[in-house]
Amino acid sequence: MNVLKVPARTIAIFVLPCLILYIGTVFIPILVSFYTAMLDWNGISDAKFVGLANFKTLLFDDPNFWMSVKRTIMYAVFSIIEIPICLLFAILLNRYIRKGNRLVTIYFVPVILSNVILGQLWKTIYNPASMGGMLNGVLIKLGLDSWTHSWLTEPAIAMYAIYFVSLWQYFGYHLLIQFTGVQNIPDEIYEAAKIDGADGFKADRYITFPMVVPIFKISVVLAFIGSLQAFELVMVMTGGGPAHATDTIATHMYNMSFLSQKYGYGSAVATFLVIFCLVITVVINGVFNKIERKVT
Repeated sequence: MNVLKVPARTIAIFVLPCLILYIGTVFIPILVSFYTAMLDWNGISDAKFVGLANFKTLLFDDPNFWMSVKRTIMYAVFSIIEIPICLLFAILLNRYIRKGNRLVTIYFVPVILSNVILGQLWKTIYNPASMGGMLNGVLIKLGLDSWTHSWLTEPAIAMYAIYFVSLWQYFGYHLLIQFTGVQNIPDEIYEAAKIDGADGFKADRYITFPMVVPIFKISVVLAFIGSLQAFELVMVMTGGGPAHATDTIATHMYNMSFLSQKYGYGSAVATFLVIFCLVITVVINGVFNKIERKVT
């Protein structure tokens, strides 16, 4: 096979425009946000430099912030728990369903819909029965009146109602990733394993699981980082309420920046979120690198 040798200078010329665009749309806004985080500024009047005072307030004097961090981490944990289930579904579809990719396509439909549309849809489903809420209406018809709730206005359960919608929405997304990974494993490997007595779930344990670890890692990183940035669904369904019971880091940042007009403080929350995402990504990569070394 002939290998096309391209000079490093040519590669740099083609990469440079994209690199400049990436720096301009990602790194420069992060630096600007970090600078704004050291200001006491309402977005209109003159800004006052306060150093790390906003970060001090963020870390030590804002209980709503730490509760939003807790909810965001729970959001991410629930998203990750879904991925092994998606992998199991992918294995079953690949093994027992002819043309299982059609089912995967159906499961993927909620992913391509707007978060605003889905949020409004589920907000209607969660409404009280008197307002046409389908979920409460079904429970009442089944004689389960005690199970009915004001799903999005009760602080104890509102966040879990949002978790469920997010899991439902992204199930097809992670199923598609895992299904693709399972399909790319050569059949010859399974045939050889079958000769040696490894078949069914035994083959999955020693062949499928080790070989899809890199794909599994992609799903975990995407799910975790995506959950840390959860915003649209929460804003549409609850706006962070009731009484901040469904605030995530992103919604807390929005509320501080645009509703309370504390742009400096909101930028401090944004900076924390960026650093948190980077740290989590490094940790996840480290964990999966160890797992890959063990299974290979």
